[in-house]
Amino acid sequence: MKLFLMRLSAALFVLFLVTSCVLIQGPPSKDEVIEDLLIQNLNNTHFKPQELNDSFSAHVFSLYMKRLDYNKKLLLKEDVDNLAKYKYSIDDLVKKNSLEFFDASLEIISKRTKEDQEYYREILAKPFDISGEFSKDENVELDPDKTPYAADKAGLKEAWRKYLKYQVLFRVNEMMTDQEKAIAKKDSVFKKRTPDEMEADARKKVLKNQDDLFERLNKVDREDRFSVYLNCIVGVYDPHTEYFAPAERDNFDISLSGQLEGIGAQLQEKDDEIKVSSIVPGSPSWKQGKLKAGDIILKVAQGDGEPVEVTGMKLDKVVKIVRGKKGTEVRLTVKKLGGGTEVISIIRDIVQLEETYAHSDIIKANGMKVGYIKLPSFYADFKRNGGRSCAEDVKKELLKLKEENVEGVVLDLRDNGGGSLGDVVDMAGLFVDKGPIVQVKGRSGAPSVLNDTHEPLIYDGPLVVLVNSGSASASEIMAAAIQDYKRGVIMGSSSTFGKGSVQQFADLDEGLNPTYASFKPLGSVKVTRSKFYRISGGATQLKGVIPDIILPDRYMYFDLGERELDYPMKWDEIARADYKTWSIHPLHTDKLRKLSEARTRDDESFKLLAEEAKRLKQQKDDTYETLNLEKYRARQKKITESGKKFEVLDKEVKGFEVCTLTSDLTTMQADSTKMAREKDFQKRLRKDIHILEAANVIKDMK
Repeated sequence: MKLFLMRLSAALFVLFLVTSCVLIQGPPSKDEVIEDLLIQNLNNTHFKPQELNDSFSAHVFSLYMKRLDYNKKLLLKEDVDNLAKYKYSIDDLVKKNSLEFFDASLEIISKRTKEDQEYYREILAKPFDISGEFSKDENVELDPDKTPYAADKAGLKEAWRKYLKYQVLFRVNEMMTDQEKAIAKKDSVFKKRTPDEMEADARKKVLKNQDDLFERLNKVDREDRFSVYLNCIVGVYDPHTEYFAPAERDNFDISLSGQLEGIGAQLQEKDDEIKVSSIVPGSPSWKQGKLKAGDIILKVAQGDGEPVEVTGMKLDKVVKIVRGKKGTEVRLTVKKLGGGTEVISIIRDIVQLEETYAHSDIIKANGMKVGYIKLPSFYADFKRNGGRSCAEDVKKELLKLKEENVEGVVLDLRDNGGGSLGDVVDMAGLFVDKGPIVQVKGRSGAPSVLNDTHEPLIYDGPLVVLVNSGSASASEIMAAAIQDYKRGVIMGSSSTFGKGSVQQFADLDEGLNPTYASFKPLGSVKVTRSKFYRISGGATQLKGVIPDIILPDRYMYFDLGERELDYPMKWDEIARADYKTWSIHPLHTDKLRKLSEARTRDDESFKLLAEEAKRLKQQKDDTYETLNLEKYRARQKKITESGKKFEVLDKEVKGFEVCTLTSDLTTMQADSTKMAREKDFQKRLRKDIHILEAANVIKDMK
């Protein structure tokens, strides 16, 4: 009853607010009503409401300017300065239900977009002479964060010239490299071209890409721009709170597998870029292995067809050109997380659901049998229609591994983005006695403690949990519980992702005064309502879970996770829950850490992995690129050659075997498809040095 009255009070307040706008200012516009309802919804329901003050305004202004012209190729410094007069008054405008700042920005960006279209057309009308223009010693900065806004139109035009020259140079280098390979292979079908012919072809393609981009920009309407503006307001609350216009709700975390047919990647649209947010386990992208979370998709081609530039393209349109029928090829040109670009060919297929579920194998190393369980996500039967539960599946795998008399278990949660909270609680109960697993706290009131009360203890032997920076949300809760109970050893990257918050959707139509029913639909908002806390009291938010044993990996020098997002919520802590640590087999974590560090420090593969991590970080940070064709080609060849040294890391690791469980073998022998998937799965495991080290730690625990 109390909850009902609170909701009724909030709804009446919003109703009064919208009605008061009519009495004081006259009939509000649809956009004003949306902004009004959005702010009130956030202030009434968000875990940590923002105070509308000058600091709030400055944050909104900074985020909006970044998203309005991410590459700094549209606006002049004077435009930014003119809009800066609103930097500390956006809060006042919001309170007055005024869109003055937004309208001013819309007028400026519309004007500059038309002007800039003439710049690139004029520049690309003339050749970049191979022996002249491309032989000059000049450079271009490719990182927008390191680039200032142009001081005047001449400066902006010069920025466009360098940018377009780089785009043409990039394509000429690709053509020259392809021609060299064709000549080396004595390909009689390949038609040899002169450098000038390549330049003309490259310039033509760049012109088409720019025309396509500006055609899309010119079609961006007020509603699209307003959605960006609103998301800059709500984005200051936290990075997971978002506004969705009516047409955008369906694109929330779109899976490109469609009806389980496609490439199996999830994308996000941010700052005019299309970013891979995750890879669907069992999908063609997952099997192919080269497309990674964090990669930015630049171009999409259908097989060997002409690539289409997707920078600045709406997410739903990108989805349409990436999706396709089983057996067809899509080629993605991506900017890798470690810097540089790569063309990735993926054959579209049906996602194999079996590979999205928990799966186990036997690792034989150091004369031991270790059970290995891969859990791609915390899946659950949310609709209660007979679907599978990850907690129940892991329970079955543990029972099968016990029948195999394994001497330890490795639970792999790497790149597991989370899922069902209830299954985390049940799954943790398979490894510990009854007790608290996680605490959940809303904006007010005491935290709720979620306890494992019914799952029996299934496994009490040595346990290692593998995590990385892609382990998020539910994965972090599981790892934190195991760590707090001192039940097992957490191993992996320097920290997990750090997403310790819970979101819920709200339909803005529900708070609308019936007088303005004609404005429907208004869209919806995803609001952060609560946070997760460990049973030891600390939040998993921002800090994530720091492993007991940190292992080198390719991205160890990168800043990844929640802390890299705009305006993440802070870490904090609450009171410790009442629990007792594991006492059956006490852990000596410090001793295990020292033994592992000694092994990895002397291991050639781990040393090589750490060396590659430094190389990738250096490539990522080196954003100042030469526009001299000869020097550019020499640098690219050097990067390619230096990368060959690390190809051994993608080969099978010596020192351990991967075997199928006896109970699974009979079924797989009768099903060729399952056997093929098992062989593919085991092939990937045999290349993973982290699994071997996890088995080594299991031995140290004996």
